[in-house]
Amino acid sequence: MAPHFLAVLWLGLMAGFFGTYSGNVNLAMLQMDGATYATVQSALNRNVRHSLFFALFFGPPVWCALALVTGWARRREGWWPSLAVVLVAYALGIIVFTQQVNLPLNATTEAWNPQQLPTDWSEVRARWNAANLWRALLCLAAFVAALATLVWRLAAPRADS
Repeated sequence: MAPHFLAVLWLGLMAGFFGTYSGNVNLAMLQMDGATYATVQSALNRNVRHSLFFALFFGPPVWCALALVTGWARRREGWWPSLAVVLVAYALGIIVFTQQVNLPLNATTEAWNPQQLPTDWSEVRARWNAANLWRALLCLAAFVAALATLVWRLAAPRADS
């Protein structure tokens, strides 16, 4: 049961991270001129690359998988396939999406010379903000769904009891 609790916790932490970024950091960054935005965004991108963030970012599908493996005997209960959907949604909608969308935008931003920004810098910022909002909403949905699966699991009578 511990992996299931940890999956919910990790999903909640990541939903909070992406949500805080979208609801606070991105809004503050909209008030900055281009040179300041480029400098700060690049610094944020570089400074988020550390082991704790990687553990939190990649942890949810690992914890979900462990919860599914340890709960294999109960795979016919509704919570089990629902948690499997959460795992796939996070893996594709957060991890793969980040690799395909946010990371290339990060690389673009980090390559900018803050004193000579490209003419489309604000469009790149808008695309990054929209992509992060997507991650925040999807991660929140995954957290709520995983929490529901945990409640469902705890409330379900066990056939082997």
